[in-house]
Formats: sequence, C-alpha cells, structure tokens
Amino acid sequence: MTPPFLLYGKPMEKVDKNSITSADITRFDIEEELKKIPKEPGVYLMHDKHDEILYVGKALSLHSRVRQYFQTGHGHGGSLKIARMVSQIAWFEYIVTSSEMEALVLECNLIKEYRPKYNTMMTDDKGYPYIRVTVEDAFPRVLYSHNMKRDKSRYFGPFTNAGAVHDTIELINKLYKLKTCNKKLPRDIGKERPCLYHQIGQCTAPCSGAVSAEEYRKQIDGAISFLNGNHKDILKSLEEQMREYAASLEFEKAAEARDLMESVKHISDKQQMSSTEGEDRDIIAYAANETDAVVSVFFVRGGKLLSREHHHMRATVEDAEAELLAAFIKQFYTGIPYLPKEILVPAEPAEREMLENYLSDRRGSRVTIGIPQRGDKRRIMEMATENARLVLSQDMERIKRQEKRTLGAVREIASLIGVEKASRMEAFDISHISGTLSVASMVVFEDGKPKKNAYRKFRLSGDIGNDDYASMKEVLSRRFTDERMEVLPDVLMMDGGRGQVNIATMVLDSLGLDIPVCGMVKDDNHRTRGLYYNNKEVEFPKNSEALLMVTALQDEAHRFAIEYHRKLRAKNQVRSVLDEIPGVGPARRKALLKEFKDVEHIREAELEALTRVVPKTTAEAVYEFFRR
Repeated sequence: MTPPFLLYGKPMEKVDKNSITSADITRFDIEEELKKIPKEPGVYLMHDKHDEILYVGKALSLHSRVRQYFQTGHGHGGSLKIARMVSQIAWFEYIVTSSEMEALVLECNLIKEYRPKYNTMMTDDKGYPYIRVTVEDAFPRVLYSHNMKRDKSRYFGPFTNAGAVHDTIELINKLYKLKTCNKKLPRDIGKERPCLYHQIGQCTAPCSGAVSAEEYRKQIDGAISFLNGNHKDILKSLEEQMREYAASLEFEKAAEARDLMESVKHISDKQQMSSTEGEDRDIIAYAANETDAVVSVFFVRGGKLLSREHHHMRATVEDAEAELLAAFIKQFYTGIPYLPKEILVPAEPAEREMLENYLSDRRGSRVTIGIPQRGDKRRIMEMATENARLVLSQDMERIKRQEKRTLGAVREIASLIGVEKASRMEAFDISHISGTLSVASMVVFEDGKPKKNAYRKFRLSGDIGNDDYASMKEVLSRRFTDERMEVLPDVLMMDGGRGQVNIATMVLDSLGLDIPVCGMVKDDNHRTRGLYYNNKEVEFPKNSEALLMVTALQDEAHRFAIEYHRKLRAKNQVRSVLDEIPGVGPARRKALLKEFKDVEHIREAELEALTRVVPKTTAEAVYEFFRR
C-alpha cells in the first residue's frame, strides 16, 4: 500500500539536527526565530556553527528567557563564560513542557545525554534522587537512591528536592513502622534484642519475630500506596496531629508535623517527565493542516524522557488519522535497530493487531500499541502533541526555505545551463605538495544535499607530479570505468575553467558518455562567481541560491581532498620514523600503533609497556631510539 504522505516527493524523511546543513545554519535568522518562541515553559538548546550543542537550559517562559541571551547588556549575568557562549550561537531549538518542574528534569536528562561545553557546573552524574522500595526482600525497606538501577526494586521519582525526599522517607518509616536497619531477615530473626526505634514506637521489630512477613508486607503496601499518590488520609492525619500538639502547647512537635505536611505536599506535585515504572516506551503524536503533517516521537528510556524527534511529511485533508499513524509506524520502525516495549499513540492506528505482531516479531518479545486515556501517559501525550503543533506552525516555514535552498537551487542550476535536471552533481578536486602524494576527491550532492556515502577518495600515480590536468584525467577515467560506481551524475562540476572542462569532456567522449560538464569559475579573490559551460561563462543572478549551492559543492570537494592528503602525510611520516628502528617491520609497527595509537605515545612508553607488545630486544631498540 502506498503511504498516504510524502515529503518532497520522497518517502518520509527524518528531520533532526543531523540533517541541518551548513547552509541552514548560515541562514538561521536569530531575530526572526526569536519572535516565534512561545511564552510557555520548556527547555532550550543552543548550537554553534558546527551544530554542536553549546548549552542546555530551562525556562518558565521560553520566549523571555531565550530572548535575554541576545539583548545587549542582559541575560549574561555578568558572566564572561556565558558571553563567550552567546558569541558562538549559530542557531537554537526548544522543547515545550507542561511545567517548569518538568523542564528541570528534562534539562538534567539532556545535559547528561549531550554534556554541553557550557553546562560544566551541571554535568555531574548525581542527578535527581529516587525513593527505592526493596520489594524483592522478605522484609523490604524504603531507601534514598541517587539513581535507578535495573533490579527488582520499585522506584519512585526522580524528585527535584533531596530534602523533601529524606523527609518523606522518614515520614513513611514513622507512619508504617518500617525497619531501617541492615539486618538480614529472616536469617537474623531473634539474634539480637529490638533496637531503640521499636522502644519509641517507630518500628514493629520484625527482627524479633514480633511481626510476620505477611503482616509486614501490609505495612509496605501502605507505604507504596502513599508513594503512588494516595496522600489525603496521611495529610488529614498529620493535620489532626498538628492541631492536637498545638492545643497541648507542644509547639515543637506541631512544627515537625507541619514541616512533614509540606514535604508530602511537595512530593505530591507529580513530575510528568518520569514514570515510576522505569519502562522504555515511545510516545507518538502528530499535528496536521491541509498540506503538511508533523509527527513527534518522544523517547522514554528507563522511565525518563531522554530525547525527541520530529518527522515532516506531506498530507492531505483526506488522509485518515488511522491510516496516517499506521503508515508512520511501519516506515519509522522498519529503519531503527531498537524497539521499545510499549508505543503510545493518540488514536487507534489501522491494522493495529497486525502492527503489534510485526513489531513484536522484530523485537523478539511483545510490543504493545496503546492509547493513553488518563494520568502521566496522557499528559506526556498532550505535551508531545503540543510540540508537534509548534513545529508545524513555526518550523514548516524553515523546512520550506530549506527546500528552496536545496531543490530550488538544483532547479535553478539546471535552468541556467539549459539541461533537463541537475539532481545529482559530482565535483572533483586535486591535492598534492610539489607533486608528491597526489590525491583526488569526489563529492556528490543529491537534491542539493551532500550524499556522503557516495564520496570517493583516489590515490593517484606517483609519476604524474604536479600536472593537475594529467591528475584529473586519471581520476575521471578511474571514476567512469569503475563498475562499482554505476550511478552517473546529471552534471559534472570541475574545479576550474576551460582547461579542466576540456579534460573532462575528452575523457567522457572517449568512453561514449554524454554528461554536461561545468567549470566552477572563481574571481580574483578565489570566490566562485559563475559557471563555464558550452564555451561561455554563465553568470548567477544576484542573491542566487544556485551560487551558494555551487560554492558549497566546490568547498566540500576541496575540504575532502585536503583531509585525505593530510591523513596520508601523517601516515607517511609515522612510517618513516618507526621504520628507522632496527627490528621494527610492518607487523610490529602495526602492533605498536594499535596499542599506543600514535608515535608520541610510543615515545613516552616505558620499557615494560613496550615489552608487552613486541619482543624484548625490539622493545629495547624502540625505547633506546627515542631516548638518544
């Protein structure tokens, strides 16, 4: 069945930070994007020009907080560190949440995930505390935990107030008279007298055999019920105690009861960002208009929301919700290696049972597709839907601008030189030093985007020297006679003018290939100014997207060639140094580099460490060589 939606004529395409190109970053208009930020709580991520995440922060109002960074004299708090960070921001993104507390937890998760450079004060692994109930024990305890482990215990949290967690654990132990000691029960029952906590009425003393495992389990069930949010009876009881203490002028005890009430109220402010079950699940939500749709996928791992993706697609008003969801699930989960135990969707997808069976078969265990009706699952679904709406209303404009810069530029290039299409363009560049270690690069742009898995590197013949024309003739001949590279370009882009074009045309003619060949012409400042095609120069219109596309293609070919040449030079230098050492041949050189990574680490290695890799006599030769 044909999917009911397409993205720019192709099957659904993931749109995330990995698809952001240098052209996107260059054209990201910060002032315009600032106007679109909603006045809602959430988390924002600042990126630099290389698309690295510089900073992750939270805000009660994203609109106000993010704008502060870009206002002169505001938002930096007098910090030179933050000022430096702001100077490096190339673009930003954000995730809307339902409350500032949710934003706080998500902020922590994202910082742990990405460890941004400017979040150095928040990158420790302490995180937020949990309450752990050791239900696997015969006589369980309620404990404070810094993290959630994959064991049989029940975990509640994470919480943002460590003091409130300690107070709540203390309260639970008092209310339900739970054991707090480390005694191994039932092994140690009766070995010692009950401790002070039993004497003051805060423990039922299971260590003495005064309470059975079944009776103690009822106490634990009450504690779990409390942690699950059943607080009304406890709060009522505490309020009565507080009034009684106050009436009898026991103000210290009244204040203690009051403080415990505040702790319970704080804990009862549930955090929607985390599940108490620690499960892995995906939450799928979407928003659509007459022509486009956005599907948001939120990833919950270990009970914590770690990240999200947005997928844009074309849709029509005739597309049924059930068909749209089913098509998305089939396309999305076919291409990813990990499937969660549960997938939540906003409505019943078409062929739900079939989809569950298909996903279960791929995962190797049961996968369920559910529709949340209430509680935390429903609230996080609403949050995902709201984010999808924001992306649809705000980011689709950016996506359409990106389409203009990619497919629009490709169509403009085809029109300028008068060819039918220029969907696949290939460009070549030569790199050498005085004719030595000559290499060539081939880069490919498809539909205006780099297709890096199609890039190729060529090591050229040593007798060519610094003859760029001969080098180009060799690399083109090899490229177009290699059966593994059977897909041909629509347009061939040469890094030069008439001479390079003539060489390419001669090679193509000799092979019987009819491919348009353009020379990428530069001005006196080494900037691309036009194309040389059919013995004449084609000028680009002012503010042309085609010019920017050709410049990007030319720069990428040059970068790829230089990168390969540097790698070869470094490798050649390494070999020449190690080959001077007696007893070091290709096999031992390879073993040393595999162990120590580079020559500098070999130079610094002690004799004992070298001996573990190569024979003792060779190790001594290496050690002495670098200490002469």
